[in-house]
Amino acid sequence: MACAACSVFKSDKGQNGVAGGCSTGGCNRLNTFDWLSHFTMPSVGNACKVIEVSFNRGSRKDFFLNTTRYVFEKGDLVTVEGVGGFDVGEVSLTGEIVRLQLKKKGVSEHDEEMKKVLRKASFKDLEIWKKNKAREPEALIRSRAIARRMNLDMKITEVEIQADGKKATFYYIADGRVDFRELIKVYAAEFRVKVEMRQIGSRQEAGKVGGIGSCGRELCCSSWLTDFKSVTTAAARYQNLSLNQSKLSGLCGRLKCCLNYELDLYLEALQHFPEDCDVLKLAKGEASLVKKDIFNNVMWYALPESNKQLSLTIEQVKKIKALNEQGVIPEAPEEAEPAVQKKTEKESGAVELVGQISLRALERAEKRKKMKQKKSRRKKGNNNTD
Repeated sequence: MACAACSVFKSDKGQNGVAGGCSTGGCNRLNTFDWLSHFTMPSVGNACKVIEVSFNRGSRKDFFLNTTRYVFEKGDLVTVEGVGGFDVGEVSLTGEIVRLQLKKKGVSEHDEEMKKVLRKASFKDLEIWKKNKAREPEALIRSRAIARRMNLDMKITEVEIQADGKKATFYYIADGRVDFRELIKVYAAEFRVKVEMRQIGSRQEAGKVGGIGSCGRELCCSSWLTDFKSVTTAAARYQNLSLNQSKLSGLCGRLKCCLNYELDLYLEALQHFPEDCDVLKLAKGEASLVKKDIFNNVMWYALPESNKQLSLTIEQVKKIKALNEQGVIPEAPEEAEPAVQKKTEKESGAVELVGQISLRALERAEKRKKMKQKKSRRKKGNNNTD
């Protein structure tokens, strides 16, 4: 979303002309909503002096102690302490919301080793910063060529150069451990900077590169997701999803992070289902559990030597299980089709918006269209002869 659509009052303070807490996400990737921006702040003596600064379009964030006399707002460009020099970043959070972020990250507000804010970014600082940032694409190409020439099993994904050009961070991905001691020496001599190597995962790489997911939206890792939790195939099993690797994998090649979004809801709904009912003894044989439908509270079972499935409610399953424990083998209820029986619109209260169409239906529609065209031509020909 562009800043032109922002409803916040505009002035000449921010980088994009926005004064206040812009929460659209258009100005800063991995944005954090400041939900305390409209609350009354405490007295000046108790105000939080730590601000959050984002670097490299929001892909990296850090906390800095504001020892200056300036009161920074979100979107301001500031010059902060770097490694052997200075760095330039954009203020992403200020005020009491920073205290909550510090508590979440386990960082003390009175940490003596916390780096400080030097000043507001001056014109000279910005000029040096833009000049060194322009070197990053070329440095990325050259660093990849050097790593390939040294036969290292690694991939350089991004190069981030500090604003003053005295340090460069090389982000790479690798399957195993890589001995890059000689590579650091070559990089230091080639680029004349202090080199830092930082290994990242494939999810972090996808967040830095960006892209569009199968849902049609921007990738979560490149827009708002910062904490990457482990995703297993068990999340897909609980949600009755097909274990198709191509459909469950994201652009990073790993399981999609969104598999965890609705997992808690499914786990809560599955608590109402009996756990020890994987096999039911019926007169036609032992029925094996196929899947659980949490939306209709139905359990589907497959009978031996049958291509159809049984749809049993939770009460029916509990009743049959109780009879089996007493040594009674009941008759099987009526068999249903393998697909879930569709309810009518009046019963379900919803309209089916997703339909199916076959190639034969398309061919028939094409034939009807051609027949109509022929008839219309004949009518025109008859009218002309008359």
